[in-house]
Amino acid sequence: MTTQTLTQLRQLKLSGMANALQTQMEQVGTYEGLPFIERFDLLLDQESLSRDQRKQERLIRQAKFKLRASVQETDYQHPRNITQSQIAQLAQSDWINRAQNLLVTGPCGSGKTYLACALGHNACLHGYSVRYYRLSRLLLELTQAKADGTYHKQLKQLTKIQLLVIDDWGLEPLKPAHRNDLMEIMDDRHGSASTLMISQLPTDQWYASIGDNTLADAILDRLMHNAHRLPLKGESMRKRMGLLTDGEHLG
Repeated sequence: MTTQTLTQLRQLKLSGMANALQTQMEQVGTYEGLPFIERFDLLLDQESLSRDQRKQERLIRQAKFKLRASVQETDYQHPRNITQSQIAQLAQSDWINRAQNLLVTGPCGSGKTYLACALGHNACLHGYSVRYYRLSRLLLELTQAKADGTYHKQLKQLTKIQLLVIDDWGLEPLKPAHRNDLMEIMDDRHGSASTLMISQLPTDQWYASIGDNTLADAILDRLMHNAHRLPLKGESMRKRMGLLTDGEHLG
């Protein structure tokens, strides 16, 4: 009877409940004294916990982060112009719920991408959908979508992402078609979803990097007016962590 029940629970996609029931049956002394409703509540709690965990794993997998990063492992020992209280506040993800943006700037190697991936990972744990892109890859996907007729579908999918992370903003000159693509993305997301932008350029140079005054005004107005800013500073973290000790140098 127990085997049949476990099979039925798994067929109904209640694997969390099935695993919890199996635990109860294997640990009879722990659970036999509990009333039926309490044991049933434990099964429900485990099913809910299991579903939340599977959702988090799915969201993290779909986000395609460049780095495995977490808010808890963020380095505050080296001065980078960030504080624990700033990151703790952002980690609450209220800014995502409010469809606000986040602009992370700083020199190469200052930890911008790590911090963005950490906040994105944290957003997944809070149940938000996230997607990481390098800007060049995003624009290439949109160019290909135009060629195969899926451009509008791709834009709709981007609009549904609750936190869109775009890395390497301003690294390469934008073509006219790419400026229009960015305008479409920013306009669709304005007031309804959050964008996290990562750039080596300080924000006061973004206008010139877009290359078209009219579109620059429109894009940056939608991106910056409700944005939090993290201007990182300091020495390259990669250089610091990549220094070889005397014993590691090849003889």
